[in-house]
Amino acid sequence: MDIGVISVRYARALLKCASEQQCEDSVYAEMQRLAKSYADVPQLRQTIDNPMLSKDKKEQLLLVAAGSDVSALTKTFVGLVLKEDRETVMQFIANSYVTLYRQQKNIIRGRLITAAVVSPATEQKMRQMVESKTNGTVEFETEVDPDIIGGFILEYDTFRMDASVKSKLNTILQTLC
Repeated sequence: MDIGVISVRYARALLKCASEQQCEDSVYAEMQRLAKSYADVPQLRQTIDNPMLSKDKKEQLLLVAAGSDVSALTKTFVGLVLKEDRETVMQFIANSYVTLYRQQKNIIRGRLITAAVVSPATEQKMRQMVESKTNGTVEFETEVDPDIIGGFILEYDTFRMDASVKSKLNTILQTLC
């Protein structure tokens, strides 16, 4: 069976159960931490995939990777995944859960790149602008990149607005050449 199909099925079941228990927000945060742990520590995947490591050790590792205070549902779910020998797809399950949760709650990821640090008020105005255009909630990430010289780059969903000085200068350079 396809890894994508398996991971989405498990993630969908976890989301349904979390919604019934009204703890989908905490499970969402735990799955985000777990997915980030997999991304930040490549050895985690290798360790979890190791058949010589006991299920108990794998469970402990996954729960630590999911955060310090893991919900009972996540503990039970990790135990179920290990019992069914699906630990090799745990990273994909975590990512699928995050995606499904965002779809269900109409959450859009946005990113604001500026040349210098922006004030919280400016960041809030950008967030409100995106939320009004998308009719959803925005998870906003800000980034400082001095290479853009000035202005900003706003990305959300499939939209990209590049109002940076660097892109304007490149446009002028292109027209001159």
